[in-house]
Amino acid sequence: MEIKRAIEFGENIRDKISELHVNGFYDAGLKHFSKDKSKLIEAFAPMFPIEYFFVAVIDNEIAGITACLGKGNICLNIDKKRFIKYFGIFMGLMAYHINKKYIKNLPVHKMDNDTAVVEYVVTDAKYKGKGVASSLIKHIFELPEYKHFLIEVADTNPSAFELYKKLGFKETHTKKFMPGSGINYWIHMKYSK
Repeated sequence: MEIKRAIEFGENIRDKISELHVNGFYDAGLKHFSKDKSKLIEAFAPMFPIEYFFVAVIDNEIAGITACLGKGNICLNIDKKRFIKYFGIFMGLMAYHINKKYIKNLPVHKMDNDTAVVEYVVTDAKYKGKGVASSLIKHIFELPEYKHFLIEVADTNPSAFELYKKLGFKETHTKKFMPGSGINYWIHMKYSK
């Protein structure tokens, strides 16, 4: 397995990042915007700032992704018109406002320069159980510019929570999420070198 910066693959990597994003987070909320995964993939693809993403490569295939964000960086360049185009006016506006609220509440807006946020940890189903997520996160831990790493995980994803604990993240607090979203609360965690 090799870990590379997504930007090394050029703009075409956006489609794979979006595919993994949709497959990884479909049941956790994306299905509310559209049941059509290909529509979701196409809608989100240009919104990912690939300079913050890392990919795990196995046998020349993208096996997983994650993003690492420093102070002030965001993981999704939200495009209201694009959401409306793909999901219609009602669902498009809902997608816009939910994603805007999510981005607004990320800790990147109020953390110091030694801290990074780990986002979008997703493994392709074909490679689950092969250490992809662990390898991506361990690679990020080696980035010399950061001493502390924050991550959040939905209460409905106990396997991710256990993985993060195993990698050394400690729970800091929980925060309620939107009723009806399928997620009760987010568990916030921190790792320090």
